Order: sequence, then structure tokens, then C-alpha cells
Amino acid sequence: MIGNNIRNVVVLGHQGSGKTTLVESLFATATKATKGSVEKGTTISDYLPEEKERLSSVRLSIVPFDYSDYRINLIDIPGNDDFVGEAISAIKVVKGAILVIDAQSKVEVETIKHWNFLRKKNIPTLIFVNKMDKESIDFEAVLTDIRNKLGKNAIPFCYPMGHNDSFDGFINIVKLTARKYNGVECEDCEIYPDKKQKVFELHNTMVEAVAQTSDELLDKFFSGEVLTNDEIQYGLRTGVLDGELVPVLVGCATKNITTHTLLDMIIDYMPNPSDLNPIVGLDEDLNEIERKTLNEEPFSAFVFKTTVDSFSGTTSIFKVNSGVLKAGDTVYIPNLKKNVVLNQLFTLCGAKQTQVNELVAGNIGCVNKVEGLETSMTLCDPKNKITYKEIEFPTAVYYKGLVTQSKNDDDKLGTVLQKLMIEDKSLEVKRNIETNQLLLGTLGLGHLNFVLDKMKNAYKLQVSTEDPKIVYRETIKTSAVGNGRYVKQSGGSGFYGVVEMEFKPAPENKFTEEVFGGAVPKNYFPAVEKGFFEACEKGLLAGFPVIGVHAILKDGKYHPVDSNELAFKNAAILAFKEAYMNCKPVILEPIIRVTITVHSDDVGTILSDLNSRRAKIIGMDVNSVKDQKISALVPEAEIIEYVNDLKSMTQGSGYFVRAFENYEEAPQYVQEKILKDQIKSI
Repeated sequence: MIGNNIRNVVVLGHQGSGKTTLVESLFATATKATKGSVEKGTTISDYLPEEKERLSSVRLSIVPFDYSDYRINLIDIPGNDDFVGEAISAIKVVKGAILVIDAQSKVEVETIKHWNFLRKKNIPTLIFVNKMDKESIDFEAVLTDIRNKLGKNAIPFCYPMGHNDSFDGFINIVKLTARKYNGVECEDCEIYPDKKQKVFELHNTMVEAVAQTSDELLDKFFSGEVLTNDEIQYGLRTGVLDGELVPVLVGCATKNITTHTLLDMIIDYMPNPSDLNPIVGLDEDLNEIERKTLNEEPFSAFVFKTTVDSFSGTTSIFKVNSGVLKAGDTVYIPNLKKNVVLNQLFTLCGAKQTQVNELVAGNIGCVNKVEGLETSMTLCDPKNKITYKEIEFPTAVYYKGLVTQSKNDDDKLGTVLQKLMIEDKSLEVKRNIETNQLLLGTLGLGHLNFVLDKMKNAYKLQVSTEDPKIVYRETIKTSAVGNGRYVKQSGGSGFYGVVEMEFKPAPENKFTEEVFGGAVPKNYFPAVEKGFFEACEKGLLAGFPVIGVHAILKDGKYHPVDSNELAFKNAAILAFKEAYMNCKPVILEPIIRVTITVHSDDVGTILSDLNSRRAKIIGMDVNSVKDQKISALVPEAEIIEYVNDLKSMTQGSGYFVRAFENYEEAPQYVQEKILKDQIKSI
């Protein structure tokens, strides 16, 4: 199979719009296979136990099939925003998309997010308005909503038919043909008389849009000449590939209405692998080089998804960006700086792997158990090296502490988390030594629950969660002097160390000395410094680490026999303790920089809420799709559940990223609460 007969198409849309059912319908229509059901847990795409239980996708799935001498690779994507990393992975390698819209719900939040992803990457897109058989569907209202929210260049390629407000077929606006559902399947029929005028108007509008795709066609159109079918087809394809036209189709995935037409349009209007721009990478000298999606080019591929299970181990799913890969070939992995031999190659259909001898340019395949190979890595010809840019995944914003049930589970947890992070680059795991918590960072509550379910189902590991403990700090507000005297004698060599030290506020912890006359020998200065830094590990106010203190050794005494490093280290600790409470210590809280993206209509609500969280607004801007970006500094304690609160306030459309900024003095009432909580925990 040559590369130009391959179509890689991602299927996106809001959760519940019917993406998985549509993929199943297209597969069954093309292959004559028995159609699976989401409700019965028998679809190709949703094969994980967690997906069958939820009746929704949580991981991208590849569903390939052959149709009219073409290989179509559909990639089914979860519609839940918590799994947005799956969409980002797939969009990295596809060159065509189907955006599914529920006719009853119209354009929803996740539909817009997915649309923005596609526009950013200039990916040609077909819009499929699904569930047209539901009651009280107003297609004109749906189309208006699409044009208002997704762009004015959405144009109907299909128009619904039906008697007594019942959808039972559609008209192909391009070919001026009709198909009617007879209760079992669709069959050719005459265009309903009451639809003819509307359909011809839409056809003429389409022809006018086609004419505008080239000067030659535009001249012909305005001269009154009729465009041929080939010219219309060429103009439509050009418009779709350029993003100037976005075809809108209508149908019903559960009844297979419009599936044949959609398959034909995938072939007719989705790009060949060689249609779009070459793929850019870097050579060994970090210079930009290009690869065209042609068999004649040197081999290169990009890993866009990794899965791990107990049977096949690690499976690396990749798209062949250029050249041909054959079983037994030696390839180079620039990210690992090593050659590997790929003895076995596979294609994927849901969970099923089928061994193949070769994979041509544009096709999607996988390999198993290649040590170190992970998502975002490149495979290439050892003699023609190239490295493709890694995928930028969203970072974790929702953290919970993990609590195991037994010591055996605790030992097992690390290995399980490592495997989960290989699969999902949006996960973050970190050990907080101060609070003794193992924290798992996810994109939201749904994401977290999926990870916990997978631990239980796939690895027989059950863990509970707890809120992350905030890591506070202490500092001082003013200077004070402390004396430390560590003298112990009990016969023989003893301990003798006396110091006078000043402690004052500073940008960071540091130690200096201003000793004159040898009151404390220089060889004991490191011991005094060590004692100071050890004392800072636990403040006397609430037991938190102390930062922002400059310790100055002013004076002291030593004994020629009994003085030693331990004595001066302990003397420094005693001096710190004596002075500390006189330095007016305060509690500092961690401050997080958040960048929140919301619709303009939600800005007032978000700003009011941030104010209630003691936030400082530091900037506002508008992004490429006209959404508002709000930057703010917020105490970490105020945003533990913010990802869920933000979704609630914005009906799921808002999202944010976070990063640690600094520590700032907490308000007095907050400090008092922290102190009370510390006392309770003792």
C-alpha cells in the first residue's frame, strides 16, 4: 500500500457526543463486521476495564481498516478534559480530523477546545452532527451555533431529510443525491420535494465558495459558466485542505446513517500524507531538516503513545513520518543515542496487535519491549539521523497524597507509578520529605480516579488519598543577639564552646564571621556554620524550616584542650534558640503562580473568586483564540481543589497551569490557624 492511499484521522468531540459509536459504525460499514456497543462494552476502542465501567473513553485508541483500496487509521480520543493529553498526542501525528457534535447539545465546551487544537495545527476537519434522530432537532439552529462558535466557513455538505420532524435520511449537497434509512440501512432515494429548493440554494452557495478557491474558477463562475463536477470536487478539496471550508455532515452513528458518505468524504477531502507541509526535525548539529511523507525518503518515525500491560509489556505506538520500516531493520533512537533492531512490527486495532512485515510512510504501527523507548521519542535511519520535537503535555494541577494499605503495597507502589508515568506524561509523582507524603499530580478529579482504578484493576494495588500537606516556612522580622554556651567536663577531655552570634533578616540563609583577636579559632568557623544551618531545619515558632536569616559570629571563647567542633556546633544551635523568639519570627506560606484561561464572559466571576482566595492579579492578556489569560499569585492552601472549582465556575471551559513562585508572610489570622493546627497534630 502506498502512502497516498493512507488517511490518518483523529475523531474528537465533547464527552457523550458519540465519537466511539461513530468509529465503531465506520469500521463496521467498511469491513462488514458486527458492530460493537458502548453500553455493552463491546466496542473496539473502549477495551480497558475502566472504559467499560465508565461507558466513556479514557485513552486514545487506534482503529484501522481498509476501504475502497485505502487504509484509514481512525484515532478515537476521550472527550473528557482530564484526558486532554490523549488529544494532544494524536494531533501531533494526524493530518485530518472529524469533530463530532451532539445535535441536541450543539457546540459544547470540549468541542471548542478540540476545535482550537485543530486550528492551531491547521488540520483539515470534517464536522459530523450526530444524533440527528433525537426529538426536536433544529439543524438550522445547530448550524448557526457551529458558525458562531467555530467559524463562518462551516458549510453543509449534507442536509437532513425527514417527514413529520423525524430524521430518516440526508441529501448530499455536493452530488445532489439522497439516502434514506429504511429501518435497517440507508438506500438511495429521491430528494424529498419540500427540500429541493433549500438544497439547490445550498448547492449554489457551495459552488460560489468553490469558485473563490482559485482565480480561474472565480472568472468562470462570474461569466455564468457552469462548473464541472471535477472542478467542484477539486475546489472543495482545495478549500478543505487550506482550512477555508469546513464541511458539515449530518447523521446518526447508532443507525449507521451517513457512514458510507462520511467514509467517501474522508478519502475525498482528508489529505494524503504527502499533501501537507514536510515534517521538520533537527539533525545532529541541531540544524533544521525536513522529511516528506514519502516511501522514497529516509526512514523516520515518531512515538506518540506508549502503553504498558502485564502481557506485552511496553508497547510504543508510532507514525512513520518518512520512508519504509521493515521487520528486522536496525533503527537509531536519537533520544537514547543507541541503535536497536526491530525484529517484529505490528499494527493495532483497539487492543489487538497484528504482526506485519513492513510499515510504509504515513502508516501507524507499534513495537513491543524496546527498552527505554517512550512517548515523544524519534526512530530514524542510522545513516540519516533526525530528531523530532517532543510533545508539550499539560502539567499536573491537582495533587493528592497516596496512602497504601500495607508495607507490601508500599514497596509495590513505586514500580506501579513508574509504569503509569511511562503511559501518561501528564502525571507527576513527587516525595515530600518534610511532610512524608508521596504526592500524585493529575489534571483533575476524573484523571485521578482513572489512575486509582487502573492501579486496582491492572496491578491489584488499592490506595486511598489525602489532601497534600502545605509546606510552610519560618523567617525573622528583626535582628537579635544570642549567646550559646556548650560546656561539659567530666574528667579527661570535655566539651567547651562559647559563641555570641547576631541573627538578622536576609534574602537567604547565610553565615559570616566578624571575630577579632582569635576569640574563636578559624578552624571552628565551619562547625559554627554547620550548627546554624542545622538549627534552621526546625524553627521554634511552629517547627517549620527557617529561611531568610543571616547569622554573624561576633565573639566567643575556646579552651585549648576541651574545645572541639561538636562543642562549637552545639553552641551555635543554643545561640540560635536564645535569639530566635526575640527576632519576631513569622510563618511564610508558599505562593503559586497560576495562569488561568477562560472565556471573556467568565472573567468577572474568576476575578471575584481569586480575590476571595487572597490572590494578587499580576496580568491579563488575550490568547490566539480570544480567550482571556489571567495571571495571579495565590497561596497554595487556597487552590488545593481549584481545578474542580474552576470547572464548576466556567461550566468546564476554564483551565490553568501552575508553578511555585516564592514564600510570603501569611496574614496574622492564617498564622494563628496554622499554629493551632500544629498543636493539634502533636
